[in-house]
Amino acid sequence: MQGTRRTAALIGTAWLAVVAVSVWARNQSAPGVPVSMVVTVEPRRGKTVPSIEQEDIAVREGNDKRPVTALMPLEGQHADMQLLLLLEDSAASSMNTEIDTLKQFVNSLPSTTEVAVGYMRNGLTGFTSNFTADHAAAANSIRVVMGPGGADISPYDSLSDAIKKWPEKRAERREIIMISSGIEGLGGGYTSDNPYVNKGIEDAQKAGVIVYTIYTPAAGHYGHSFWLTNWGQNFLSQLSEETGGESYFLGFGPVVSFQPYLNEILERQRHQFLLTFTARPERKSGLQPVKVRIKEKDADVAAADRVYVPASL
Repeated sequence: MQGTRRTAALIGTAWLAVVAVSVWARNQSAPGVPVSMVVTVEPRRGKTVPSIEQEDIAVREGNDKRPVTALMPLEGQHADMQLLLLLEDSAASSMNTEIDTLKQFVNSLPSTTEVAVGYMRNGLTGFTSNFTADHAAAANSIRVVMGPGGADISPYDSLSDAIKKWPEKRAERREIIMISSGIEGLGGGYTSDNPYVNKGIEDAQKAGVIVYTIYTPAAGHYGHSFWLTNWGQNFLSQLSEETGGESYFLGFGPVVSFQPYLNEILERQRHQFLLTFTARPERKSGLQPVKVRIKEKDADVAAADRVYVPASL
């Protein structure tokens, strides 16, 4: 009897092994959808970014490890970028003291960068400069903010509107520097599941847009409400984290200068790559959860936590 049980157990184990191999083989041979996304490599310790190759990158889509097929440095002939400077029109007057800093930043951008300037107001974005390689003209379009008066609705709706208005001719890198209080005034709730914030994030992820955020106080009551300011900064951090950017703030008041943050953004952009991997085939197009990491190198990677995967044929 004991021998019979042992034999049955061995047969059962062997059968499970066959099933596991069969499933593995199907997964390996299954067709996939090539998907590309821009990622930013940053040092884990210190200030030096180590050399990164394709084999150093691991990608998971949900729980599945996906094959990485290319990792291209975004430099030289592949350095093209479209960068939108997105400013909150209901910001406090302290924003106006940074106009010269913003103009100097725009004028310092590489010649490979097209830049646009837009102001967020009433849930929309009004462009004072469309995307252009004429950095001086774009810099000259930066004006003083208008302050409150119907402007404090939702910067995340304005973000979605700006992405919707993005030109059809798109660079591989599309990035936004959003300077805002982050306060959502439509009443979506003080929660990480705010529908207006999530819609802005979703639209950025679908378009493959990285969003950097810099906190600046709002005008009026919003600007000195600890509760609203705290959640505004939380929302800005969530937006940047989930789109592969970075969020900057110092306490709850205006920063001394935007310059250190703008310099850091430029430095981060020097260490960006176009990552291509094979995503799972999906019946419907949509956003899929991804996690990108660097293996066995003293470096981290910033990347969106969802990527748009077109439906497979």
